[in-house]
Amino acid sequence: MPDIDQQSPAAPQSRVAETLAWVAHLYTALGLLAAAGIAVCIVNGEPSDFRWAFLLMLAAFVIDATDGTLARRLEVKRVLPGFDGSRLDDLIDFSTYTFLPLLLVWRAEVLPSHLEAWLLVPLLASAYGFCQVSIKTADGYFLGFPSYWNVVAFYLYVLRPPPWLSLTLLLGLAVLTFVPTKYLYPSQRGPLSRLTNGLGATWAVLIFVIVLMLPTSDAVKDPSIHQRVFWLTCASMYYPIYYLVVSWVMSWMRWSEARRRQD
Repeated sequence: MPDIDQQSPAAPQSRVAETLAWVAHLYTALGLLAAAGIAVCIVNGEPSDFRWAFLLMLAAFVIDATDGTLARRLEVKRVLPGFDGSRLDDLIDFSTYTFLPLLLVWRAEVLPSHLEAWLLVPLLASAYGFCQVSIKTADGYFLGFPSYWNVVAFYLYVLRPPPWLSLTLLLGLAVLTFVPTKYLYPSQRGPLSRLTNGLGATWAVLIFVIVLMLPTSDAVKDPSIHQRVFWLTCASMYYPIYYLVVSWVMSWMRWSEARRRQD
């Protein structure tokens, strides 16, 4: 009587690994659903819609901050070599970090109409940054300003600085995309990663609270609400300031060390 083929014990394990890998990619793809929701909110253009847009941006931010760790633990590149999750991630990131936040800045009329065309500068600069092969360095940093236009859009929308200051910030950060300065990459292991992640988690919770407090209508004139939102938003700037200052200081120290070695 011929032997009955028995399925290898590794086969069920392989199927489980593949299923988990697809789940990880699906988790990443949730950011695309968030992007669709953000687009709808921006098109609607009401204060309540902008609040939902920022909530969805925050959700996309959390997904992006955690999906890489999940993918690495599940070894998705080894399990599913035919599907490049990094391309999906870049597609979502460009939408939720650059295109949609800049669209919100335009739709919310943060800049006066005669200055709105300048929003194309950070858009093109970010496209350049995303296409750079070396945008993520081998030692766990971003190279050039990492297109956090969602954060910029939030502060410009809530604080409403003078137009000249808003434009200067937008153009200045766009220029920094081309400067080979290293910026902290919180989801990668590196110097100060634990401190950066801890401060970032606290910051994300604070931003969530602020967004919930945003007025849902232009008719809300209660000055106490606006004052609380203003001061909480100012307090939340501790993290962007920390992020930029530490990144610039670490880059300057590395440049100084490299010059000393050359000398």
